[in-house]
Amino acid sequence: MERSDKDLAFMLQYENVAWYENGTVRILDRRIYPTRVEFVVCTNHHEVTAAIRDMVTQSAGPFTAAAMGMALAAYECRDKSEAEQREYLFKAADTIAHARPTTVDRMTLIVQGCLAAADRALAAGTNVSQAIVEHTIRTNNERYDKIGVIAEFLVDAFPRDGRIMTQCFGETIVGQMLKVARQRGNNLKLYCAETRPYFQGARLTASVAKDMGFDVTVITDNMPAFVMQNEKIDAYTSAADVICQDGHIVNKIGTYQIAIVAKYMGIPYFVTGAPDRGHPTVDTVHIEMRDPEFVLQAMGVRTAMEGVHGYYPSFDITPPHLVAGVVTDRGMMSPYDLRRYYAEGNAGEFGPGICV
Repeated sequence: MERSDKDLAFMLQYENVAWYENGTVRILDRRIYPTRVEFVVCTNHHEVTAAIRDMVTQSAGPFTAAAMGMALAAYECRDKSEAEQREYLFKAADTIAHARPTTVDRMTLIVQGCLAAADRALAAGTNVSQAIVEHTIRTNNERYDKIGVIAEFLVDAFPRDGRIMTQCFGETIVGQMLKVARQRGNNLKLYCAETRPYFQGARLTASVAKDMGFDVTVITDNMPAFVMQNEKIDAYTSAADVICQDGHIVNKIGTYQIAIVAKYMGIPYFVTGAPDRGHPTVDTVHIEMRDPEFVLQAMGVRTAMEGVHGYYPSFDITPPHLVAGVVTDRGMMSPYDLRRYYAEGNAGEFGPGICV
């Protein structure tokens, strides 16, 4: 089937995100890319879950990894009875969906779609793992295409040859935004905050931009205010791990402080993605606290004295008054009007059209 990852950067190709084949799942190790191009090979769905939890893959990568993990789970239970396979896959889905606490809602939608594909394959007597892989390719195509529509609306909001600041790694929207800009001859210049402690901005966003032929500059996490002021930044944009329907934005730690500076300097902050059906208000969000030791090192090299404490919340929450607009597949929306998205019958980025 035709694939929607065509003309995107290396790490956005489906096989280079996560891929099931012959009883294993290969996941690009984004903790070390692009310095080294290596894949973590998982032989069961618990290893896939651990890879997601341990940040082998990040941003939207876990969604593809979760689906491929379900294909692997189907392989694990292939010799069981139909009833036993259904029970095994149901338990595997719950395990994978809960790999990281902040994104359980989206991950649940992904694995539910895989369960539906498995049910159809079991009823038809066809290969369940292959059915889940084919389902994942179809739904990835659908999601990439939907994000392509979001990218069209986002680039509409940018000036020609604009200077854009990003935060962390927005995965598919980064590639689709640059693809749309390239098609329009809009030579955007990106400034990527490095995004410690995993340096996703420096290693991932900047790599995608470079792969796709764009001018990209990496800055450290304490430079955004200076860069906004002195490099004449036109817009600040990020994806989000959760977009609450009350307009609060949950994204990589540091997003909030850049949004404050952008607001102060009159620079619009555009968030990309559909609101999350499972998060009507911000109090439904659980912020994941990760190992504080990661703050005391940089890419494996310790930077702090032994005995010094670290503190590592994975995400922060940006209130709606700092958000100029939420860019959805239905266009730009006010953060104060996001409930209208589902009231009008839209499916969402991970909605029913994606899941079944």
